[in-house]
Amino acid sequence: MVAIIKKELRTYFTSAPGYIFLAGFLFLNGMFFVVNNVTALSSNYMATLSAMTMAFLLLVPILTMQLFAEESKQRTDQLLFTAPITIPQIVLGKYLGALLLFLLGMLISIIFPLMMMRYGEVSFSETFGSYLGFILLGACFISVGLFISCQTNNPIVAAIGSFAALFLLYIVNVMAINMPTDRVSSVIFLLAIVVGIAVVIYDATKNKFAPIIFALGAIIVGVIIFLVNPHFYDAVIIRVLMWFSVIHRFNTFTSGILAISDIVYYITFSAAFIYLTINALEKRRWK
Repeated sequence: MVAIIKKELRTYFTSAPGYIFLAGFLFLNGMFFVVNNVTALSSNYMATLSAMTMAFLLLVPILTMQLFAEESKQRTDQLLFTAPITIPQIVLGKYLGALLLFLLGMLISIIFPLMMMRYGEVSFSETFGSYLGFILLGACFISVGLFISCQTNNPIVAAIGSFAALFLLYIVNVMAINMPTDRVSSVIFLLAIVVGIAVVIYDATKNKFAPIIFALGAIIVGVIIFLVNPHFYDAVIIRVLMWFSVIHRFNTFTSGILAISDIVYYITFSAAFIYLTINALEKRRWK
């Protein structure tokens, strides 16, 4: 896996995407720093990082578009599949390579809060929390870009697909506000989730009984909840979407609040998309 990481880092620093990502990341970070801190005479660096979350929509697709799409386009993915290394190691190696480049950009960007410390007071807890949240958010978005990249053999298509997926994740909290709050819509929404999870279970296990048992169990639990507390289904769509919103959770970090549940959520989110990528590549390998 170390060899895969080194290969990815070497690719980033011998081709345009790596330099474009770093240059774009530092340029936008510096621009937001000037606007939100220097011009506004504010020591609130969290505002700069919050603004930088929008930059992910453009920067992450650049970072991840060639991870697997380029390999598939050049037919070099067959060399990876036949190498004495497992699919999980290949996926983790590529993911960590992209993540390390992102962390390099974050490390360089520390110069901005250090500059503010030279001329004023900066809240260490809020700045640290914002950096941690920003890193976790970036890790999540990179895992999404990784998964999209393995679905195509065209890096441009992978970039566009990643942008679309990240944009949807970015506006989930806005979408949630406009969702219906009646119980019928809530029940339909939850049934759709149950069906989706059942499909994933079948896809992973190829066992017909596992998804059926899961679906029946979920429906029974849902009926019991409805009989005991029917108000649970009021505005459940909004609550579920807000719970899944990666941006909504990031806002707690910018307040200097380090909630274990949010950290676990980000790690689980990244792990889920890494698993989906591994599963997709395993199918391709045995075709």
